[in-house]
Parts: sequence; structure tokens; C-alpha cells
Amino acid sequence: MDLNRLSETLCEDAVRRAAALRISASSVGGGQLLDFGIDAPGGLAAGCLLARICLGGLAEVQIVPERAADFGSSAAVSVATDHPWLACLGGQYAGWPVQVGDFFAMGSGPMRMARGCEEVLEELGLVESGGKASTAKVVGVLETEKRPTAEVVQYVAEQCGVASDAVVLAVAPVTSLSGVVQVVARSLETAMHKLHALGVDPRIVQSGFGVAPLPPPAVDMVGGIGRTNDAILYGGRVTLWVDADQAEIDRVGPSVPSGASSDHGRPFAEIFKSYDYDFYKVDPQLFSPAVVTFANLRTGISRTFGEWDSSVLHCSFAPAVAGAAPSGGESSL
Repeated sequence: MDLNRLSETLCEDAVRRAAALRISASSVGGGQLLDFGIDAPGGLAAGCLLARICLGGLAEVQIVPERAADFGSSAAVSVATDHPWLACLGGQYAGWPVQVGDFFAMGSGPMRMARGCEEVLEELGLVESGGKASTAKVVGVLETEKRPTAEVVQYVAEQCGVASDAVVLAVAPVTSLSGVVQVVARSLETAMHKLHALGVDPRIVQSGFGVAPLPPPAVDMVGGIGRTNDAILYGGRVTLWVDADQAEIDRVGPSVPSGASSDHGRPFAEIFKSYDYDFYKVDPQLFSPAVVTFANLRTGISRTFGEWDSSVLHCSFAPAVAGAAPSGGESSL
């Protein structure tokens, strides 16, 4: 399946419905820029569509009621797909740090497959032929507070092996409602990536569903990063339908939820600050949902690991704002 083409179709729909979605479209450096939350207000519908663009059009993303709202949110973001390793790791995973001069953003979306320079893509055979794009256009999502420049568009084009006019970038900061939705929609993706990090072939997962509470947008970047990560780390619940040896599931299951990490138990903004705002210093085992259920299609056995923590969510979603944002852009799960 051509995820870039599927995402391009979603972007074309976004342009047609720009007024209703409260987004804007413009041309930058010959490429197309879709603003989901920098200057345009965006919103819930825009955030769901932005997440679907990340997922290469292979998943449904919705705003649903949160079953326990004692921590300040009555809404949650759900994601469901029958192509979890392709949609989540081939599309949604924010595996491309896009840096051009003083511009920095974490890049996700199927443009990563056209670039083909990530270990996870190579291992899963998700690199397009020769690392070049096989589609008319490449589509990516950037988490950023700054509008990409012509130089950024040219860099993406060169990395993906296409002309600048074949680049489509959708952008939103984590302080916007659209940006919050698309990050919280990564509950399933974090479980898929955690499996890969633990040495388990994510292709054992046949279908996946994830849900996590939707926090209020923060007024600064660190607060936004903290709340969206906490939504998944302490409130994310994921179900994976797998075809696997039961002994392997029983062995790896306890290590998949975020509670397996030594950094678990504090709001992420505090953890982030303690590591000098360096994501690479944070225990990588932390980045996963609070609860993971494995439903084994081979054995008919279901196992659930982890638990969610409404007390940390309440602390995170409270009106108090986290510390000032560090330089160097933003990142996410």
C-alpha cells in the first residue's frame, strides 16, 4: 500500500474543507504547507485528520468519552487499525529529527518511508526502492511552533528524492488543540515501538486499538509535551490482537507498559526537566501506554499488563504550567 498517496488524498480533502476544519493552506518553497495550529486555530476535527495523515490513512481516529474524568478531562482520543505495524511504525512514529539551521521539528508521516534512513524502517522492509519516493508526492507531519521555510522544504525534498513541489507538510505545535490530539493519538504507536525495542517482531500484531485521555492544551512547549506524554504514559490503554507464541507474550508482556521504567511515577514535565530537556537521556522504556492487553488469536488467551494512574494525570492536567521551554524545538513520543 502506498501510504504517501493515501495521506496525499487526506491532505487534498483537508484543503477542500479548510474553512470547516479551521486550517489554512499555502505554498512554501514550491511545496504545500497545511497549517493545523500555528497561525490557524485548528481544533478537534483537524487534530483527528492530522493524526490520520500521520498514520498514512490506515487508521480511524476519533474523539470519544473518557470513562474516568476525575483528572480534568471528559474526552479521549482513540485510534484503531488493521495495519498497526505499517500505519504506526511506517507512518506515525516521529523518527525523523528535521533540522535546518535554527529550525527543528520532529517529523512523522509516510515521507519517512521515502527517505528510508531509519533502522526500524529498514528492519521491517518499509523503505521505498533505493530510498526514493515511488509516489507523486511525499507527505509529512512536523511538530513545530515555527512555519517551515523554503530551505526546510528543499531539505525534505532532497532527503526523499523528489522535487520541492512534490512535498506536502502538515504542521501544528503541541500547544494547539490539533497538535494535542495528534500526539495523544499515538497510544497504539508507542506500544508497537516498545515491542520493537524489546526485540519482538511487531508484525505479530494483526490489529490494534488504543485510547488515551485528551488533556487541555498547555500555554508553553514543555507543558504541552508533559501533558500529552502523561496522557499516554499514565492513561493510555491499548489492545493488541496478536498471532504469537503464548510463552513469548507472557515473557515480554510485563515489560511493555510504561510502569516497567524506573522513570515512571512522576509527571513527564518533571522527568524531562530532570534530564535537562534531553529526550535521549530519558529511559526509553518509559515511552509506552499505561496498560497493554494482548489478545492472542492463536491461543484464545487474553493477558493485561500495567495500570493507569489518575493521580499523576490530575497533577499534570492541573492549571499550573510547566517550566519555560528549552531551545531547539519540540519533540514527542
